[in-house]
Amino acid sequence: MNKSVDKSPVVPTIKQAFLYWLKLGFISFGGPASQIAIMHHDLVENKRWISEKRFLHALNYCMVLPGPEAQQLAIYIGWLMHRTLGGVVAGCLFVLPSLIILMALSYIYIQFGHLSAIASVMYWIKPAIVAIVLFAAYRIASKTLKNKVLWIVSILSFLAITVFKLPFPIIVLSAAIIGYLINRYYPFLFAHSWQVASHKTYGKAIIDDDTPTPAHAIFNWQCLFRMLLVGLVIWIIAMAGLTLIYGWNTLYTQMAWFFTKAALLTFGGAYAVLPYVYQGAVTHFNWLTAEQMMDGLALGETTPGPLIMVVAFVGFVGGWSHDVIQNPILSAILAAAIVTFFTFLPSFIFIFVGAPFIESTQKNLNFTAPLAAISAAVVGVIVSLALFFGQHIIFPNGLEANIDEVAGAAIIVAGFMLLKLKSNIMQLITIFAAFGLLQNLIQN
Repeated sequence: MNKSVDKSPVVPTIKQAFLYWLKLGFISFGGPASQIAIMHHDLVENKRWISEKRFLHALNYCMVLPGPEAQQLAIYIGWLMHRTLGGVVAGCLFVLPSLIILMALSYIYIQFGHLSAIASVMYWIKPAIVAIVLFAAYRIASKTLKNKVLWIVSILSFLAITVFKLPFPIIVLSAAIIGYLINRYYPFLFAHSWQVASHKTYGKAIIDDDTPTPAHAIFNWQCLFRMLLVGLVIWIIAMAGLTLIYGWNTLYTQMAWFFTKAALLTFGGAYAVLPYVYQGAVTHFNWLTAEQMMDGLALGETTPGPLIMVVAFVGFVGGWSHDVIQNPILSAILAAAIVTFFTFLPSFIFIFVGAPFIESTQKNLNFTAPLAAISAAVVGVIVSLALFFGQHIIFPNGLEANIDEVAGAAIIVAGFMLLKLKSNIMQLITIFAAFGLLQNLIQN
């Protein structure tokens, strides 16, 4: 056996954990699958902070929750290693670098987005984003649509949001009800486990398969209610403070309330909640335009951290264009910070409240039938989102105007690169951004 496997792992100090989570915040490109893979490689295989079985056990719980599962997994492992402080450190550092980078890019976008070089780069990145969203729908569909019922749910959700313009929360709730009713009367349709099993071993881990549950992770009702109360108090104080300072019907307070609701609806990842964010931020509140929303998604794909961080771009642009404090830069930074806080706060509450129960039981978790139906509905919603973005790119001046054949061809090429050539997201965006720069050099 390898000597590195024989050697017992060293229990990290909170400082060592801090440095690791900070590093992860800067290198976590590529979406949740890549981020989870990075944590598995580092924490299970190399550092051996946690065993494969315990890692997957935590991951299964995070997959059931609304919100960014990779960040929630980081909170879970940080909490397991160093109690509540460890969870707070892991969760905050997972998104903080992304927030800072995205705010800097948002500022550059607002101030210099009109320049030909940046405009050319964004022109080429947008088709890649459409292909990425369609590819995300394909990947989720391949894992989710296991029978005809789920296919029907997916198609109905597509029609509901595309044709009938139903709000995303209604689609999610309807899918959950459909899943519940079908499971009640036809349970065999959902009689499969979503639990991932693994028998790999990388040597003795600090938190191993047979390691007793740490004292702070043992479930009791008193701790559950205390953590739930603390989380709710933090949210109430933050919301009440914004209301008292700025009023209810103002930018910051409405952003806080809207993104709290969005955080509770992100079943299926960031792509699933983007239609809801679009409906609210673009159509209802007019915080930014549809074109800016597309540009924000492109920027979000190029930064580390969870893709849902695109909401920080929404906050930044909304704060800049709806200046509340007579200082556009500070207004934009404050709005981005508020949006980020209220988007990610529920993830901390979910872990600190629910993880002790999950950790203490040590039982396999299965997705419920309502969640399976929600996942199916998410596929239809994501396809609708991709078609919406694609329409604005291929027909930039409306369906009656001339088609942009170059953009249409670029979407096909990007899809081919993802599906057949197995290009990753960063490679794809880098290549298409290079096309934009090359085009600008040729034209100038």
